[in-house]
Amino acid sequence: MAKGSGEGGKERKSGQERLITNVPRLDFITKGGLLKGASYAVIGPPGSGKTVLANQIAFNHVHRGGRALYVTLLSESHARMLANLEEMQFFDASVIPDKLHYVSGYSDLERDGLKGLLDLVRRTAQRHEASLLIIDGMDVAKEYARSDLTFKRFLQDLQTFISILGCTTILLSPHHEGEVHPENTAVDGVFELSLWLSGPRAVRELVALKFRGSDSLLGRHEVEISDRGIVIHPRTEVQFANPEAKGREDRIRMPFGVPRLDDSLRGGLLSGSTTMLLGSPGTGKTLLGLHFLLQGAREGQPGVYFGFYETPPRLMEKAQGVGMGDLEKYVAKGLIEIQWQPPLEHNMDSLAERLLERLHERKVQRLRLFIDGVSGFRSAAVYPDRIGRFFSALSHQLRMLDATTLYSDETPLLSPGVDAPLPDAAAHVENIILLRYVELRSQLYRLISIMKMRESQYDSGIREFSITDDGINVADTFESAEAILTGHARVTGNKAGENLSPPMGEEDKKKKKSKKGGFLRRRRS
Repeated sequence: MAKGSGEGGKERKSGQERLITNVPRLDFITKGGLLKGASYAVIGPPGSGKTVLANQIAFNHVHRGGRALYVTLLSESHARMLANLEEMQFFDASVIPDKLHYVSGYSDLERDGLKGLLDLVRRTAQRHEASLLIIDGMDVAKEYARSDLTFKRFLQDLQTFISILGCTTILLSPHHEGEVHPENTAVDGVFELSLWLSGPRAVRELVALKFRGSDSLLGRHEVEISDRGIVIHPRTEVQFANPEAKGREDRIRMPFGVPRLDDSLRGGLLSGSTTMLLGSPGTGKTLLGLHFLLQGAREGQPGVYFGFYETPPRLMEKAQGVGMGDLEKYVAKGLIEIQWQPPLEHNMDSLAERLLERLHERKVQRLRLFIDGVSGFRSAAVYPDRIGRFFSALSHQLRMLDATTLYSDETPLLSPGVDAPLPDAAAHVENIILLRYVELRSQLYRLISIMKMRESQYDSGIREFSITDDGINVADTFESAEAILTGHARVTGNKAGENLSPPMGEEDKKKKKSKKGGFLRRRRS
């Protein structure tokens, strides 16, 4: 991942000390963590993760040597709240109550109002030498204020005390749309958690509405709650908004291991490039991508398959049936790694993080990567208009890792014309290879053509592409297919029953090449 975006983040050089939360990527969003001695409000509707986030920060803080005080103003008992947290990885009962102390302030608030609550916090924080204070249920405290001004004075008195103590404070409040929170103007930072429905899918998000004293990563970032607790997934295009300008300079050719295709590519794809494999369902995109990984493994180059629809056993079976039986051997050796994403609800940025982090972990050079199914990312997108920017950022990071990447994406079956499912994403790749069907004499044939190769010369001829028990073959130019990109063709110059592509001698090939007005010449013009 990008520098500073790891699980715990890194404390950055600045004029103020930081409290590292160790909440995955929260420290990246805040550019180094919370400011020590500052106060923060966390607002959000019920179920958005406020209590989980606060407890996660508290447990992580004491594990780093700090001491935390958690004050509740809610009717829920501490025992019940902690029981809901026991399955979380960050939970550690051994630090309670010595390093992490829970206290209920509701009775003091009910008896003596805001003054009674403030006195309780002062006494308890000093006695436990707390360096982190959390007050859960600020909406309850607000009910005991005669006015917003009274509540703000309470907040001011609280901040004066905690600044003397040098204690970082987090205030939790439920939030409903249109609701005003007086504490938001008094604190140093405001984090809003949201929970909403996108169709049948529940979406949690976090946004840093305010963060005094430091820059922060703006905008909405998806959140998930798992046994790890809160995990934040910053938008990929924002995480990598300032990428490195240069990649590896000593580039080489990466062949597919399919002779005619490699000839058309002038030896193969350039290392560090990104290629889109476009094609209708069943045209052979997955097999061609596996062939690319397999050829790399034969040359000693590591490869990664990142897919959504084919399980590892199915991939092995499919490869075995078309002459690529040694795929299983290279997977067993670890030279080819299969990363299968089960067909569940995914987060688009989480998928990118998972891929990039794994590539960072491997620390290999000249990596071949096949992402089988751009639609897997597309279906995980809550905001479809992000897709173009997302793939631009992801592709650039892969180039910086010297990964030679193939994306596969589906076009409509036998549709007129060539419609790229992601026009914006296609603009950010260097190469586009098109796989198509053509109907001829009541049969379907596969065709392959190179539509774009930004950094190299290439042969744009359309060729027949076949998948047999012995492997993948690319034949001579499919000359008899007119208007091939429309998905239709008719025979020209051949009588019914004649061979589709009769063998030609060298003299015939020369005549064909010089023939004026021929199909190839029209296509290239």
